[in-house]
Amino acid sequence: MTFQSPTATGAEIAAAVRERRVTAREVTEETLARVADTHTALNAFTTVTAERALAEADVVDAAVAAGRDPGPLAGVPYSVKNLFDLEGVVTVAGSKINRDDPPARADATCVARLRAAGAVCLGAVNMGEYAYDFVTQNAHDGTTRNPRDLQRSAGGSSGGSGAAVAAGLGAISIGTDTNGSIRVPSSFCGVWGLKPTYGRLSRAGAFPFVDSLDAIGPLARCVADLATCFDVMQGPDPRDPVVTSRAVERIGVRFETQDESSDLRIATLGGYFGSGGEAEVHEAVARVARALGVGREVELPQPALARTAAYLITAAEGGALHRERLLARAEDFDPAARDRLIAGALAPAAWYVQAQKFRAWWKEQVARVFREVDVLIAPATPIRAPIIGQSTLVFAGRELPLRPNIGVFTQPITLIGLPVVAAPIRMPDGLPVAVQLVGPPYSELRLLRVARALERAGVCAAAPESRLPSAGTPVV
Repeated sequence: MTFQSPTATGAEIAAAVRERRVTAREVTEETLARVADTHTALNAFTTVTAERALAEADVVDAAVAAGRDPGPLAGVPYSVKNLFDLEGVVTVAGSKINRDDPPARADATCVARLRAAGAVCLGAVNMGEYAYDFVTQNAHDGTTRNPRDLQRSAGGSSGGSGAAVAAGLGAISIGTDTNGSIRVPSSFCGVWGLKPTYGRLSRAGAFPFVDSLDAIGPLARCVADLATCFDVMQGPDPRDPVVTSRAVERIGVRFETQDESSDLRIATLGGYFGSGGEAEVHEAVARVARALGVGREVELPQPALARTAAYLITAAEGGALHRERLLARAEDFDPAARDRLIAGALAPAAWYVQAQKFRAWWKEQVARVFREVDVLIAPATPIRAPIIGQSTLVFAGRELPLRPNIGVFTQPITLIGLPVVAAPIRMPDGLPVAVQLVGPPYSELRLLRVARALERAGVCAAAPESRLPSAGTPVV
């Protein structure tokens, strides 16, 4: 079978399966072989559900043979971050402690909906422990490497998702984003990512981190796949009361057929967001702004404090969630996550209350900006993918610890649950970076329209196929 290639999009695969140019089983077998062949080099997957994947592929092929609609994601292979429930698989959430849990009795809601749409689940991918991480250097499952440069980080905490999509180990992966965990891997690995509005997609069956910040979303090689996944996963869910039916807005093909950006008021974010990172990061923002004809720059009030508030809320809620585990099995945590969770658990309640008060104020201030602007453009990360083991980064002339500070541009936006598309840009030296396209709540269609315009213009695109060593080849 020759159709499937590591750079095939989900839309291309689904069309080929429906038109009988290839079978879903053939696509699945080829992708599973590539997963096995690249495991030593990448360490992206922690669990491969080959038997399940082939069975799901056969269901798709049977539907095609019978003349039934196999679904919009017919035969499209995908993976999930290992904090999503997969029936019969232990949901480890990147930890050692959860390995003692029984296997999940049912799929997470998003997984069940993807399966109903014809997608084929390859298994679970690596992540930072309990999602408290920006680099996916997991103390229990090892480090996930970046397909663009195996000496560099894939980002985190959805690093396995970013690496899998970038390496062609499935066209799509489902990750989570609390403080930037979809956007950072998208930037480092050079793939598209969608962090929807807080509460837009059901988190039922996803192991939590910070209840008031957590969001789930797809990473993919093209904008169409983001839109299709978003549509498939939408809808009210009694297992997740945060999700409401009023928020459902099917994207369909509207983002393809409408004029993507001509009538939108778009501005770049300046001030805090306009400096402090590597030159290439800000050049990427300028490139997108030029392509969209944007000449306006705006500033948000107190973004550094918004980032601090997000940090405090994350630490406090994360520490509270894991309090019993910390008391009983502190030695089984990754020390990098454990120490921050302990600090959060011990933080004075007054700090958390003050952070929440600031959060309410910040939401009002940003809403005022969105009365004048439809879309904001900002960098996704202050640097491009760092070398694995790198301990510091330079931001605004200061040398800072690397791991907690990769989210300086994502955390202020996360604080109030805004939707974001991470749009990847290829750089001349082959090391990608992404920009954030940010909108007000429930503006996913608008953001996807702008993303599609950038993709069509060739300004933003997933990085090309990686040349990876085969299984058994040592990575030095």
